[in-house]
Amino acid sequence: MPESINIISSLTKEEKYKSLLPQIVELVRDETDLITNLAQICAALKYGFFPDFSWVGFYFRRGDELVLGPFQGPVACSRIKIPQGVCGSAVQRKETIIVADVDKFPGHIACSSESKSEIVTPIFYGETVIAVLDIDSDKYSNFDETDKLYIEKLCRLVSELMSQI
Repeated sequence: MPESINIISSLTKEEKYKSLLPQIVELVRDETDLITNLAQICAALKYGFFPDFSWVGFYFRRGDELVLGPFQGPVACSRIKIPQGVCGSAVQRKETIIVADVDKFPGHIACSSESKSEIVTPIFYGETVIAVLDIDSDKYSNFDETDKLYIEKLCRLVSELMSQI
């Protein structure tokens, strides 16, 4: 198992993802505990993209709400009702949502006043959304189609990990 994640800060966003994703795969390859793997993924993303990502975490679907799972960053909302906020909306829509300015998103839940932009990607088991990966930034308009492409790839990996438990 690798002991660290190595990302060169001068790389472009796409180059960072291309470097980081194989390292994440290697990081979780031999570990069978889902919580451990999700915690490692959060750390790899947060610190691989530091300082651009201020919060990275998973929420698990439990009935009609999302419950906080492993994360990196300041304390967060423990539970989010579906379809409230960006996370609940992503579950309801079954698609990635990119928000350039969270204050302009109808029904945004301000778990942290430092959050300015956000991307939330659903994680599926078959056709059912079982979790979301939520990433916040303290910069406006921090997320784009490049983030969407690579975070969706990562969430497919997470879906595979979750289906193995």
